[in-house]
Amino acid sequence: MKLLIQDVAQEWSLCENKVDKVIFADGRYAPCQGCFACWTKHPAVCRMKDSLYEISRIIGQADELVLVTENTYGGYSQKMKNVLDRSISVTTPLSTYRKRQMHHTLRYGRKQKMTAVVFAEKENLEAVLP
Repeated sequence: MKLLIQDVAQEWSLCENKVDKVIFADGRYAPCQGCFACWTKHPAVCRMKDSLYEISRIIGQADELVLVTENTYGGYSQKMKNVLDRSISVTTPLSTYRKRQMHHTLRYGRKQKMTAVVFAEKENLEAVLP
């Protein structure tokens, strides 16, 4: 499944036929509270029952992830960051060492291809969409 997470309002129609699922980061959800219940008590399910309560499962099951966001102070927009913060349980609280570095293990056991499109001007968006 190819998943698109975007905060670009209606411009997602430019690539709707190229993806299987679209999540619009519209800000109509609570930010992550940092309780880690999605890691320990209820794996991959957030305790806040809003539109993002199963975002980790959706992202974890995707084969390819495409992020389209506006450049805000050199990074993702606040709305996109909130979605990514809520998806922390794609990993587990358990750690492993790889090349002398500690990493969290993946809950779904695979890495997906990820593309991030960060733009400054909406006029140039159509030229860079995958």
